[in-house]
Amino acid sequence: MSLREEARSWLAESLGGEFAHARGLGGPGREHEGHELRLAWERHLGEHGWTCLAWPRRYGGRDASLEDQVAFHEEYAKADAPARVGHIGEGLIGPTILEFGTDEQKDRFLPPIQRGEELWCQGYSEPEAGSDLANVQTRARLEGEEWVVTGQKVWTSLAHVADWCFVLCRTEEGSRRHHGLSYLLVPMRRPGVEVRPIVQLTGTSEFNEVFFDGARTAAGNVVGAPGDGWRVAMATLGYERGASTLGQQIGFRRELAQVIETARRTGAADDPVLRDRLVRSWLELEIMRLNALRMLRPDPGPEASIAKLYWSEWHRRLGELAQAVQGRAGLVGELGELQRLYLFSRADTIYAGSSEIQRNIIAERTLGLPR
Repeated sequence: MSLREEARSWLAESLGGEFAHARGLGGPGREHEGHELRLAWERHLGEHGWTCLAWPRRYGGRDASLEDQVAFHEEYAKADAPARVGHIGEGLIGPTILEFGTDEQKDRFLPPIQRGEELWCQGYSEPEAGSDLANVQTRARLEGEEWVVTGQKVWTSLAHVADWCFVLCRTEEGSRRHHGLSYLLVPMRRPGVEVRPIVQLTGTSEFNEVFFDGARTAAGNVVGAPGDGWRVAMATLGYERGASTLGQQIGFRRELAQVIETARRTGAADDPVLRDRLVRSWLELEIMRLNALRMLRPDPGPEASIAKLYWSEWHRRLGELAQAVQGRAGLVGELGELQRLYLFSRADTIYAGSSEIQRNIIAERTLGLPR
């Protein structure tokens, strides 16, 4: 039996039992839905070997090929399985620790991620260091056997439920820009850490402000060498911007189908301009899939920015189209699926590196154009 067939069978069985009510829970603008049930689901996935498929078997993975990873994510989306609560641990910090971490860090942090027992958040952006990440001002100093962290992070996804945060901070006095930064692993449920949720357009609070006021973490919780945090942080972004959208595109396809059905119901599909936009959206989604397949390799490099730029701009346009096909009904009443799609997709071209930054990366690092 192929991994795809195994995954399809296991998901059908698991989502038909005690987790039947978890189907479709979570997702953009709905991160608050069924958190405890989805956390139990995360642990269920880990217990049965369906998390961290690419990781070495020593740390609970399957050493799965890229093709098998894509197959699982596609089947997961087709099954309408709940949005993952452990994706930051599995997709970002886990691979970073595998590449740059010590054996002690791997033994300490990877197994709880794989088992769904510890959740993570990403401490990068700051009020004056968003897309200009090199302007990070959060600082940490080494006092004996501990780092002491002081500063502020913002737009920290899922910080309100996270156990740990990987924090990019300045550890060398007088350093500027990319130099003198370190990549620290900081516990969230300790004195000196305050999380303030940010209410979004959807009325939910996935994003947060995080304030570190003398927060402490062990001296050994620095990934890579002190002062080499920029290189480690960029590697993490590489995992975040990789060609991993093939499973995500199943969800996109489902959203587009809902938009098309709404257009037929409201009569918007009879409008030649809107009909053209619907057809273009379908065609661009097909191109998105082909492009992701083209870049299907372990380290896509700066070309990964093409994928992030493409899907985020497409998804924002889909949100605008979702509003257009509803007509006036999209402007009144409680938030429905299409209104939520429109509101949340406004953030797609900002988070994980804004579209402007992605264009710079493509121009300079892929096309070799001057700065």
